[in-house]
Amino acid sequence: MRTSNDKLDSNENDILDKEIESWKSFEYALREENAILFNKMLEEIQEHSKAVAVKGQAYSTESLLMALIFQQQKMISHLIKKLCEDNRKKHDNNSKTQLPIFLNKYDER
Repeated sequence: MRTSNDKLDSNENDILDKEIESWKSFEYALREENAILFNKMLEEIQEHSKAVAVKGQAYSTESLLMALIFQQQKMISHLIKKLCEDNRKKHDNNSKTQLPIFLNKYDER
């Protein structure tokens, strides 16, 4: 027997799956290496299906794009953190080395 949570999960996936399917023609217009990246990007959005469903069917494209932006921001934040850590190690090993200016505001020291 399906519970209300099962129905909600199914609805969340349906909205996202339909929106992803609507972008398939875009994928076919891309070069192979870009199509692979495009599909990977869409696969990673699946973890945000609940957020996409919250806005509902009428806003599925906007929700999909927001999920993509959010995923990219997570990646950017992770890379900045890694850069800061790597530069901090270099700085600690060589007192003459300084962080690049653009990393100063991200450094958590």
